[in-house]
Amino acid sequence: MPSLHVTKPGGAAGEGVIFSGRNLTKIYRTGELEVRALNGVDLDLFEGEMLVLLGPSGSGKSTLLNILGGLDRPTSGSVIFKGHNLTRLSESELTAYRREHVGFVFQFYNLIPSLTARENVGLVTEIASNPMRPEEALELVGLGPRLNHFPSQLSGGEQQRVAIARAIAKRPEVLLCDEPTGALDSKTGILVLEALVAVNRELATTTAVITHNRAIKDIAQRVAFFADGKIIRVEENERQLDPADIEW
Repeated sequence: MPSLHVTKPGGAAGEGVIFSGRNLTKIYRTGELEVRALNGVDLDLFEGEMLVLLGPSGSGKSTLLNILGGLDRPTSGSVIFKGHNLTRLSESELTAYRREHVGFVFQFYNLIPSLTARENVGLVTEIASNPMRPEEALELVGLGPRLNHFPSQLSGGEQQRVAIARAIAKRPEVLLCDEPTGALDSKTGILVLEALVAVNRELATTTAVITHNRAIKDIAQRVAFFADGKIIRVEENERQLDPADIEW
């Protein structure tokens, strides 16, 4: 894929645009009812950055994330990933894109109950071309001592960190997280955010986190504010806070 040389937010040179979305519109139709989930969204994501997508439910955040991740297609507009137009890929090409380049973390963990933490992570490493060892991925999210535990033996926050380890074990370039702390209390949510920040810093994984919790925006380099299917503004944080320092 071609290399793009663009100035990163904050003025740091040498990091390129990994995603470029232009005039993204998504319309869902049910009979005569038309819902415009996205309405002309433009957004760039930079290599290695931590971006928070902030807004109320129904504002278009998840729709945008699904389009970036190749789970959905826009009604109109384009998404360029490292020089390749995702909107022109076939279904098999989108599947390969998701498998090789993107890790997903959702609000609900979707772990297999009969498998240990290590085995849940190992499922992904079996289909990846250059995976981490499951033990390495679990260590990175602070679960090294828990790798032989089953989901029923883990707290909600620990299960979510297993899900993060599973997502990063294939070494994706992009990690897309949809309300990863939505089902967690503040103490447990902070542990999950610490895992995401560790992945972003240690692996330089471009990370986008959807949330409706305004406190979480302070862990990001940039924050995209959503309302009514649009990004109403994008702000840079002067300083990224550690998750332990945010006011939940």
